[in-house]
Amino acid sequence: MVSPSAKEVFIQGLTLDGKTFRPSDWADRLAGVMSQFRPGGPQPGSHLSYSPWCVPNVINGVSCVVVHRDLRDAEPMAWDFVLNFARDNNLQVGDASLLPDAPKAPVAPKPLT
Repeated sequence: MVSPSAKEVFIQGLTLDGKTFRPSDWADRLAGVMSQFRPGGPQPGSHLSYSPWCVPNVINGVSCVVVHRDLRDAEPMAWDFVLNFARDNNLQVGDASLLPDAPKAPVAPKPLT
């Protein structure tokens, strides 16, 4: 279940019974379809990059798509499309705010002078 206040949700490439969803490039395909939905609307060439509102990712070795709440505000039907895709395929959906923060990059030591 997704909290109404969640800023981002993630759709995991795992079904509700724990099986890996196929095809393996499903996340790239879904994000590609959603590429036209972006701040400022579609622009020439925008189909060549993912929308910042719908980005494929890999979390703990599992393909997923992170969907930002701004998509719902700008294009409610597009938001419904991605969530219905998840529901129709029995995919796990979660609140992205529950994910642990990404590890910080190590800081290079300062050279001795």
